[in-house]
Amino acid sequence: MQLRIRHVTRYDFDAPVPFGLQQLRKTPKSFRNQKVLEWTTEVTGGRKELAFEDCHRNTVELVSFEPNTDHVELVSSGIVEIADTSGIVGPHEGAVPLWLFDRETDRTAAGAGVKALLRDLPEGETLDRLHALSHLIHEAVTYETGASDPDWTAEDALKAGRGVCQDHAHVFISAARALGCPARYVSGYLMMNDREVQEATHAWAETHVDGIGWVGFDVSNGISPDARYVRVATGLDYGEAAPIIGSRTGTAGEDLSVRLEVSQQ
Repeated sequence: MQLRIRHVTRYDFDAPVPFGLQQLRKTPKSFRNQKVLEWTTEVTGGRKELAFEDCHRNTVELVSFEPNTDHVELVSSGIVEIADTSGIVGPHEGAVPLWLFDRETDRTAAGAGVKALLRDLPEGETLDRLHALSHLIHEAVTYETGASDPDWTAEDALKAGRGVCQDHAHVFISAARALGCPARYVSGYLMMNDREVQEATHAWAETHVDGIGWVGFDVSNGISPDARYVRVATGLDYGEAAPIIGSRTGTAGEDLSVRLEVSQQ
């Protein structure tokens, strides 16, 4: 399946901004079942300084603001071809060792909530347990748009009993690592069945299973990724795979708008 994607992020400031710098991770990866046929990023109100590949093999673009700009618009678009592999990404590759994905982060530290969740997990084969884990998290953390804060941890989401895809991914990663399975966060695009226009990117988790390799789990939708999913960036948690992170100088307020279109080519 070929998917056409257009991802627009716009910042409007109520006063001129002297300087700003952002890292963009909005470019999909070409990898096994996924081939990027074309992709561009256009910047208004700033300029692309450089691009590089980080330790997770994510494409990172560094964008600076024009001096005293009052708006910045970032438009990423292209076409990606996807093959359905039932969520299986395959063997681990790259310079980062597999054991790194056993490491807890502040967002994924396993506390009382995760440990209580695991007590309800049935015994069985690793892959079966991970699917059961996804179901348990789906039941424990109700999906609710705007219900959580971007800085929430896995424990915060479990305590609140609500969250978004980012929270589901963090809880799954925390629990999977507690089970002894390396796990990582994935940010990307998802073609919805009922609409083309969306207001945010999607997130899910991947866990490494012996004999299979990396396998994806989308807790929010209760499935493993199929041909509607486009992998963009991976990391230990959201902080290493966020579509945009950065900072700016000055005291101007901002109005952020995001428009995402994903459709079958």
